[in-house]
Amino acid sequence: MIIRKMKKTDIPCCAEILCAVYNNEMWQCRWTIETGTAYLEDYFEAKKFVGFVITEDEKIIGALFAHEKIWWNNSELYIDEMFISPDVQRKGYGSMLINEVEKYVKEHSLAGLTLCTNKYAPAPHFYRKNGFMDNEFIGFMYKEC
Repeated sequence: MIIRKMKKTDIPCCAEILCAVYNNEMWQCRWTIETGTAYLEDYFEAKKFVGFVITEDEKIIGALFAHEKIWWNNSELYIDEMFISPDVQRKGYGSMLINEVEKYVKEHSLAGLTLCTNKYAPAPHFYRKNGFMDNEFIGFMYKEC
């Protein structure tokens, strides 16, 4: 298992994994390789992008897309997307990615990690298992137009 910084050439493979993870009954997404690639390239091109891929036998099996977010008292790392290929989920690879990102946060003296996820999916349990807490002060709000 190798975890390394993401390269732009990793994006198409990451888009394939994104489609495999989210185009299902639970997440109800309809990603195409084209829209997934464009979506992930937007993150990659961001000024303060931080990204890692995890590989097995030189094949990408998961990725984490994040960005440093300036805050008044100390910047944090916001996880925009994280996914592991469905055929290798529940083997500890997601936790390995989180551990790598925690090292980045400590090395850069950031406050911590933040993210949003679907509270009805298994993801919240995974994040809690990896030390994340539910926030009592912030509510994710949405308005459809």
